[in-house]
Amino acid sequence: MFKNRVVIAAVITGIVMIIGGCGEYEKLLKGNDFKLKYETAIIKYEAGEYVKAATLFDQVANVYRGTTKADTVKYYQAQSYYGQRDYMMAGHYFAELSATYLNSTYVEEADFMTAYCFYKQSPRPELDQDNTFKTIAAMQMFMVKYPTSERLTECQQIIVEMSDKLVEKSYISARLYFDLGYYKSAILALRNSLMKYPETRYREELMFLILKSSYLLADNSISSKQRERYQSALDEYYSFIGEFPDGPFTREAKRIYESSNKFLADNNNKS
Repeated sequence: MFKNRVVIAAVITGIVMIIGGCGEYEKLLKGNDFKLKYETAIIKYEAGEYVKAATLFDQVANVYRGTTKADTVKYYQAQSYYGQRDYMMAGHYFAELSATYLNSTYVEEADFMTAYCFYKQSPRPELDQDNTFKTIAAMQMFMVKYPTSERLTECQQIIVEMSDKLVEKSYISARLYFDLGYYKSAILALRNSLMKYPETRYREELMFLILKSSYLLADNSISSKQRERYQSALDEYYSFIGEFPDGPFTREAKRIYESSNKFLADNNNKS
């Protein structure tokens, strides 16, 4: 019984402390003691209470502008948003720090984090890749600006990762036309993907899809266009088989060749 009372008392004490703490925080927000707000914001940040820290840093940012602590406030303001995974706001404040406080000790990290926030916002390959392009550009700019930085290897790795994502995006977009049965558009999109990323890991499949699209376009064409399009399919076959004579698509490629060749032979006999 005594033990239960002790436990209950401890719980009540904890709740009172939490409520009291919340009350003090709310009181601090409404007050004008900006020095205390700054000090509390640092404490909240170090404790991982990023939402409360960011709110306090937002309140003191303008007050400390022009002082020796201005860049520190901006740095922790950015980091507090980063801690919340609000990469858009974090990136904005890191970029602001870099542009405003050129001599700050935080500039190099702010430049990297600006790029890294773009990286954290880069979506899966199926979606718009604007932030992926921004990541690559920002990382490259960082490498030029800080050629001796310890972060160069990480920058290079991220650039490779983002470039691979763009390759995959290009492949997915080109493949979509084929899957939808828009073979003429597929041929154009597939070729564009190969021209843009000639070393892509999807090269064999892309070349095969150009061949197959050419064949299916011919097969579904009106008779007046079939001969020319089957000949194009044969040309694509020779390009494909010359580069990939033995692979997962070889058997189907040969069937396309035989079918296209037969059509042209039969057509020649009729003419």
